Order: sequence, then C-alpha cells, then structure tokens
Amino acid sequence: MEPTNAVVFRDVSVRRSGLAILEHVNATVPQGSCTVIVGPNGAGKTTLVNLIPRFYDPQRGEILLNGKPLKEYSLASLRRSVSMVSQDAFLFDMTIAENIAYGRDLSSELDMDRVRSAAVAAYADGFIRELPEGYETPIGERGVRLSGGQKQRLTIARALLKDAPLLILDEATSALDSESEHMVQKALDNLMLNRTSLIIAHRLSTILEADRIVVMECGRIVDIGRHE
Repeated sequence: MEPTNAVVFRDVSVRRSGLAILEHVNATVPQGSCTVIVGPNGAGKTTLVNLIPRFYDPQRGEILLNGKPLKEYSLASLRRSVSMVSQDAFLFDMTIAENIAYGRDLSSELDMDRVRSAAVAAYADGFIRELPEGYETPIGERGVRLSGGQKQRLTIARALLKDAPLLILDEATSALDSESEHMVQKALDNLMLNRTSLIIAHRLSTILEADRIVVMECGRIVDIGRHE
C-alpha cells in the first residue's frame, strides 16, 4: 500500500486532437515531499498536474492516490483532498471573507476566526484591514479591485483554510513583480508546511529546496533527482 497522500503515475499518456501531450509518464510523489516539475513551455507540466483532480483523464495508464486509482474516488472526495494555486488567481464577485471561505463545507457556518487565521498565514490580513469594509469588502468580478499580489494571497488563504493534504502549485508567482513575489512566496512557505506538494516552478530557490525535481521535455519525463 502506498503511503498516505502519495501520488503515483503509471505509464500515463494523454493525446489531444491526435497529438501526444504526455507519453508513458512514470513518477512517484512521496508522502510529505516537495516535488518540483521543470521544463520548457509545452512540455506537458500543467497537463500532468491537472490529471490529479481529474479535470480530464489519461487515455492510457493510471494515477494512484494512497495506492488507489483516482477513478475509485468520487470527484467530490478527490477534490476535497487537493488544493490548487495557479498563476491565474481566480476570485469571485463576493466579499473578501466569502472568497477565502469558498470551497468550505457549506453545511457549516462561515467561521470568521478561521478566515482571519488563514489570511494572517497568507500575509493578507494587513491589506484586508486597510480596505474600506475589511473582510466584508466586495472585491468585484475576478477581484478587479485588488493587485496581482493581493489576489494571489487571497487564493493562498483559501487553500490554507481548506487545509487539504495534497497541494498543487502551478507557476503561482510567475505573473508578479519582485516585491509581490516575495510576499506571496512567504505565504506559500506557510501553505506548504506538512503537506505533499507538487509544484510547477521557475524560481531557482524553489527548485534548489525541492526534495526531488522532475524534468519534462515534449510530454516525457527525461530525468528525476535532486538538484545536486
């Protein structure tokens, strides 16, 4: 049996419109590890991580979570166990608090103490308190009233509140200026604590600190190992 939260790719292939996007991918993301995926644009990195929450399924091979094929989980239970933060910080036309709490168990009341704790850990509480209505401030469609770094920290706060054991980061700081990137990276460091993390990264420091690096080219894994 695989360790808790381990992810295993077994001979995974994906084709679209007759083109091979992933070919014969074999890899293991161990429990509690930080695994970074690197490679040029078009290498298949985002396609690979999007298979885990089953945004689509491979035409060949299988993916295991905790030793069990993904298709044996309900979509709801599978997606409850995964948090994703991408470079496109998707927010809704709701209040700050509602955006952070989005994805929670809707049978429970919105817990403002948990919302604030998540915001503090995401380095978002400071700018939220400066807004006209604080946590009750409406932020507009897709967060149009916020900067890129602020929006990204809200999505990190959302992932912290969700507290899923498996974390996927897809170029989460690539669209930010250096000052915003520094703040967001500190928030991501808090988010990654005690989780199994799979990260598509371009920052050298993230790559250097990874437990393992997966190198992709043209839909294939060409190397796996530590930086050194």
